[in-house]
Amino acid sequence: MSGDERDIKNMETRSAIGFFFLQGKAPKGIRTILKETLRKHAPSYATVKNWEAQFKRGDFSTCDANRPERHKTLTTPEIIDQIQELILEDMEMRKLSVKWVPKCLNADQNLQRRQSSEQILEF
Repeated sequence: MSGDERDIKNMETRSAIGFFFLQGKAPKGIRTILKETLRKHAPSYATVKNWEAQFKRGDFSTCDANRPERHKTLTTPEIIDQIQELILEDMEMRKLSVKWVPKCLNADQNLQRRQSSEQILEF
């Protein structure tokens, strides 16, 4: 089933939920009717309840709200190299093993690193 067909079926189902809502039926009753009619294609009880809440707010639109499309992403070796160059230039970092560490440590950081290394060696 294509996306357009699915959207149409969803709109039809939502219209049916709206119709039964206007008749005063409770969400459980609406779900029961839809389950008998649509069988495995019936929406869940939570879906019926959500649409009923929307109809109660006075919004009788059965279409999905427009969502901004996600930007397409592309990862290539060239882009990875460019990002690494930017990091090296802007943040004064260098790659040491798998971690990124500052190029220059101040005296306290250097002392702490040395002490930690010695403790690990003793352990």
